Amino acid sequence: MDDTRLRNSGDPDGRGLVLVYTGDGKGKTTAALGLALRTVGHGLKAYVIQFMKGPGNLYGERVAAREYLPGLTIVHSGRDQFVNRSAPAEIDRELAARGLDLARQVIAAGEHALVILDEINVAADYGLVETRDVLDLVESRPPHVNIVLTGRRAPREFIEIADTVSEIKEIKHHYGSGVAARRGIEY
Repeated sequence: MDDTRLRNSGDPDGRGLVLVYTGDGKGKTTAALGLALRTVGHGLKAYVIQFMKGPGNLYGERVAAREYLPGLTIVHSGRDQFVNRSAPAEIDRELAARGLDLARQVIAAGEHALVILDEINVAADYGLVETRDVLDLVESRPPHVNIVLTGRRAPREFIEIADTVSEIKEIKHHYGSGVAARRGIEY
């Protein structure tokens, strides 16, 4: 891809943005994936690292990226099991550290106009990654790279450095009436 096109990536000032999607409602990952779709729709590349999500879950976005969207890469950096917030397993910390290392490499390379760190807010809240490490990563990015941080309970520091913060508030969720997770809706 032409470096000039990537550097400009639709931004008049050539400055990448930091966006945070947080809150207790459904739709944070979905909103971030919408940005990824917009990015690849303009011929740019997007990279998603899904923290705390494992390889065994058949997420529709992974299938779509692999089969239909060559400009969108999605990788997982977690297990299929839920993480115990009060006592995370060592493997959960290791997988989160690997995800953060991968994020450093992808961001430093500067080939992707958009990098989404999906559920990184939760990983920070659970102590799987250090807030300062994420802040350092965001602050050291090439100027044209846009970063999205998703997940509940975004650390105050993420909110402070962000250009845009959206809080997704739950008003009502179908889980409350006993409806199970649905393919194409939750995954």
